[in-house]
Amino acid sequence: MLGARAWLGRVLLLPRAGAGLAASRRCPGVWPRTWPHRSPSSSSRDKDRSATVSSSVPMPAGGKGSHPSSTPQRVPNRLIHEKSPYLLQHAYNPVDWYPWGQEAFDKARKENKPIFLSVGYSTCHWCHMMEEESFQNEEIGRLLSEDFVSVKVDREERPDVDKVYMTFVQATSSGGGWPMNVWLTPNLQPFVGGTYFPPEDGLTRVGFRTVLLRIREQWKQNKNTLLENSQRVTTALLARSEISVGDRQLPPSAATVNNRCFQQLDEGYDEEYGGFAEAPKFPTPVILSFLFSYWLSHRLTQDGSRAQQMALHTLKMMANGGIRDHVGQGFHRYSTDRQWHVPHFEKMLYDQAQLAVAYSQAFQLSGDEFYSDVAKGILQYVARSLSHRSGGFYSAEDADSPPERGQRPKEGAYYVWTVKEVQQLLPEPVLGATEPLTSGQLLMKHYGLTEAGNISPSQDPKGELQGQNVLTVRYSLELTAARFGLDVEAVRTLLNSGLEKLFQARKHRPKPHLDSKMLAAWNGLMVSGYAVTGAVLGQDRLINYATNGAKFLKRHMFDVASGRLMRTCYTGPGGTVEHSNPPCWGFLEDYAFVVRGLLDLYEASQESAWLEWALRLQDTQDKLFWDSQGGGYFCSEAELGAGLPLRLKDDQDGAEPSANSVSAHNLLRLHGFTGHKDWMDKCVCLLTAFSERMRRVPVALPEMVRALSAQQQTLKQIVICGDRQAKDTKALVQCVHSVYIPNKVLILADGDPSSFLSRQLPFLSTLRRLEDQATAYVCENQACSVPITDPCELRKLLHP
Repeated sequence: MLGARAWLGRVLLLPRAGAGLAASRRCPGVWPRTWPHRSPSSSSRDKDRSATVSSSVPMPAGGKGSHPSSTPQRVPNRLIHEKSPYLLQHAYNPVDWYPWGQEAFDKARKENKPIFLSVGYSTCHWCHMMEEESFQNEEIGRLLSEDFVSVKVDREERPDVDKVYMTFVQATSSGGGWPMNVWLTPNLQPFVGGTYFPPEDGLTRVGFRTVLLRIREQWKQNKNTLLENSQRVTTALLARSEISVGDRQLPPSAATVNNRCFQQLDEGYDEEYGGFAEAPKFPTPVILSFLFSYWLSHRLTQDGSRAQQMALHTLKMMANGGIRDHVGQGFHRYSTDRQWHVPHFEKMLYDQAQLAVAYSQAFQLSGDEFYSDVAKGILQYVARSLSHRSGGFYSAEDADSPPERGQRPKEGAYYVWTVKEVQQLLPEPVLGATEPLTSGQLLMKHYGLTEAGNISPSQDPKGELQGQNVLTVRYSLELTAARFGLDVEAVRTLLNSGLEKLFQARKHRPKPHLDSKMLAAWNGLMVSGYAVTGAVLGQDRLINYATNGAKFLKRHMFDVASGRLMRTCYTGPGGTVEHSNPPCWGFLEDYAFVVRGLLDLYEASQESAWLEWALRLQDTQDKLFWDSQGGGYFCSEAELGAGLPLRLKDDQDGAEPSANSVSAHNLLRLHGFTGHKDWMDKCVCLLTAFSERMRRVPVALPEMVRALSAQQQTLKQIVICGDRQAKDTKALVQCVHSVYIPNKVLILADGDPSSFLSRQLPFLSTLRRLEDQATAYVCENQACSVPITDPCELRKLLHP
């Protein structure tokens, strides 16, 4: 596709082959397609945002809670009628915005105008920069309204639209990110794409106004050439994005692909600080999950030990770093430096969900309560700040907020501290120290606060964080205690008390903007987060959060008549739940992530109703998204994506796992729960369709590689015969949850031959309780172990 990139530059007559065009900056969640072998080259928060196409500087995302565009003096455009927080942030632009839909497409065809498509999300910092600089500009607004049909899309509402045109931007440039701005023909075929554009030209950059004028000119003078080249690019993208079984009969060898994936990760691993790139560094739950699985199957080898060490060290360094909010808990989106020190401060629900599971698994493997404490902290944050009163979960909190009310929002203002603030909040002397010491001085020493601030100027080019500090653990509790001659537990108590006082003080600051949109997919991930952590730690309170989340999904995001999930719902007045009209129906990821959440919830709660609903949703997913010719699942329904030039299958596990990867796991588990052969057949077909991708770049699909390994091993069916509420049953269930066994299903057999699971798996009726006690059986291929009633014996069998 390099020829297409050069063509774009010629079409627009741009300096330096298109400075500023085609995604020169990346927001979190979009990695280079060759990651981790080609990592971004800068560790700064934000260098020159007018970087050229060849730049690999990442584009931070974040956002502001309020924008000048929403002043009452301006007349709203049609976006005022939308529910999306992101679209509403553009409702007072002097741009004749349309939401994605037939009205806009018909207008473009009728008036023979190109479509200007702008895609972003409500907590995206650079989306808001472009909105303030360009979309509030009257002259630019006139150009967009008179010469183009301008369409605004929330990528979280329409991931299908985002994926299709991001594929174009990435294929014709050096990367991708948001805001994503693409120019389309009236038939929705892309011909020019980019990310952030500054409003005016610079020495080495092209401004947005200039781009608009040149595209307008080319559309008038060379429209046929644009259309021909657009068709050519679209045809090439179709061929490039095809994922199909082809003439392959079976997926590749799991052992070979596993080892290759591990070696690729090992090559990019940061020995000192953990993680898999120089900077920026992202939480990578899919990679950590792969490493845990790799350790389990190679635990007697050197590579297995190294995989475990890589994952645990990465999790520990992340938890000690500034990417973790030590005051309010939860994790920020990514670190701008190699040390996990200075984050981009946005907090996303999908990160919290996946990291809670990762830290719970780390506790299972290591027995170190450091990891379980981090997992509990994440879920405490979600319960406090990202939870709807009816059980659903909000999408994100912004990176930017005003330092004080009435001031302009700044990145990280809610989260950073000066030495003076900490000294004033924690002035009390520490008794028993070997030198004069206050609680504030103890906390500042442990968390690395300095008078000048601990943020490098290279990470703060706008000077917003001068004199400010990000809390990051610099010393172990033992070292801090030894430094001042104190008891370790006394230091722990003093630090926790100090953090609590900072937390209470922080409540008085203006809060970052909350994206209160609720997405089925991310809610499904969060159900998993609470269910898995609650099960591992034996905490019913956490499992109840998962149950309430699942009830919310069924009550507010499921259409009983059609059996379909809805993609979104929104917080209305007084905490009510609202939907768009017509509703936004679910995509593949919504089904895959919700089904995973329900399976995890069944294993945590043993309530079979969640398993039954998971099976029904899987049936609906198969009908709507399965590719009966090529295998695997399309990301969107054929009807919903009508008119889009591509219908894609997501082939990368990134900030979120690929829905096909998750579906492969779901199909294996459903086969284990039901014995239905068609689930296994579909799983094999899916893995076969992605064979080439896994062979070539397994590190792009670590979650699918994990599924491949599970499919080629024998899944364990762990059956507990007993009453769900009985103590001896709960003891055996908790024993299972305490052991890291990713390739298993946990089944409760209550002795009722008419129960859902007894009907699915007739062999359950042959299993009996021993001496009227709760009894466990470990089964493979319907051949079961001897009956076990002692949790210690069960643990030995599960973890020899």
